[in-house]
Amino acid sequence: MQTTRLFGTSGIRGVVNQDLTPQLCQAVGQTIGATLPTHSRVCIATDTRVSREMVKNAVTLSLLSSGVDVTSFGILPTPALALLTREMGFDTGIMITASHNPPEYNGIKLFNGNSMGYSRAQEAEIEQLMSKKTVKVSFLGTLSPGQRLKETYFQFIQDRFSGKRFDRYMKIVVDPGNGAAAGFASELFSTMGFKVMPLNDEPDGLFPGRDPEPGEDTLQETVEFLRKEKADLAVCFDGDADRVVFCDREGFLGFNEMVAYISRIVAMKTGRKKIATTVETGRLLDLSVADLGVEVVRGMVGDTDVAYLARELNAAIGVEGVGVYIIPEAGYYPDSIFAVLTLLSHLNDTRDIRGFFDEIPRLFFEKSKIQCPNRLKEDVMVEIRKRVHLFEASEMNILDGLRLEYDDAWMLIRASGTEPAIRVIAEAPSRSRTVELLAEGAEAVHSCLARCEL
Repeated sequence: MQTTRLFGTSGIRGVVNQDLTPQLCQAVGQTIGATLPTHSRVCIATDTRVSREMVKNAVTLSLLSSGVDVTSFGILPTPALALLTREMGFDTGIMITASHNPPEYNGIKLFNGNSMGYSRAQEAEIEQLMSKKTVKVSFLGTLSPGQRLKETYFQFIQDRFSGKRFDRYMKIVVDPGNGAAAGFASELFSTMGFKVMPLNDEPDGLFPGRDPEPGEDTLQETVEFLRKEKADLAVCFDGDADRVVFCDREGFLGFNEMVAYISRIVAMKTGRKKIATTVETGRLLDLSVADLGVEVVRGMVGDTDVAYLARELNAAIGVEGVGVYIIPEAGYYPDSIFAVLTLLSHLNDTRDIRGFFDEIPRLFFEKSKIQCPNRLKEDVMVEIRKRVHLFEASEMNILDGLRLEYDDAWMLIRASGTEPAIRVIAEAPSRSRTVELLAEGAEAVHSCLARCEL
């Protein structure tokens, strides 16, 4: 029997009523229930998407029919759901979210009782059981509302940062993009004594303020607001707040830059000599911790993979270049809010960030995306690997996609795990070299795609 592939790099995800139907959500819930003992305790939360209740209800009803006791948390950031799963003693946590994807998407992400995401083996088990249509018939489970959720998360964070020195006069723009952190992060930071200026801080699953994926192209109005208010720093979350990026008065502070800067802070604080990341992360991270004798280890893309790698390595931190921070002091799950406070507890002046990178050789990092039907992605990547000799690279890494190493640069060609696309990423000491590599990679993808479509 052929196993249906459900999980991508970060849970199950798709366009609602097209890929992610109520029937599929119900089947996923039944299968999760079949893997859990009767009267296991499961908590479930959502981001702000308009489809949240439909997806949540379909999953919840199936869990209840499988004899699982469900506690409904309502709208919460993914970091809060992951933490509360552990701190409140649940067996499994379920987050209904499509993270940074557009409003028409939604998804299902699973966490174990220790707050770590479901492993690839656990995901494979669910896929196999779904293919067999495995259902557990049991007594009905119970449904109850969550209590003291915000207070529990806030207290955990405040305890971890009690006694830390913060510049309470620093003005901070908090921009959740109308996502799951709306009203949540700004309240926490205000409670901790920061001068907070909220923007796009009302929950709205259509994301009217800006795109749920924060980046230089989507945060221009945020930067303008920051300048107008004479604020010092903007912290900007994605749709479910498992990612965070930063801006100052000069503009967007960069993905790789902030991952490198915060990783250096944590490495210095812990003294640990390894950092876990993915094949998508640039060399700026290596350069930023080279003087500390810290090794950067690259694994597969996806916050769950990074979390397991970080635990295996006893790493100081696990990071993804898109703004994912897994800090073991909090747990092996992405916690953007914990990352923000880690930065603020070591920052005297926001100008220190750009000042640090002025001392490091500049690198130009760029991405491109080629649309590719999900059914063809694997075939296209097989074709690309057949042509690897044409790239004339000094080294290659096929752990996740195809990463090609050159003396002065690198390039990655990889099928996206969250949308129907193949990404090409390149980094080099000059923009022209980066553009050249991107064009070379894109040409290969288009050629292989055309061949596979025949």
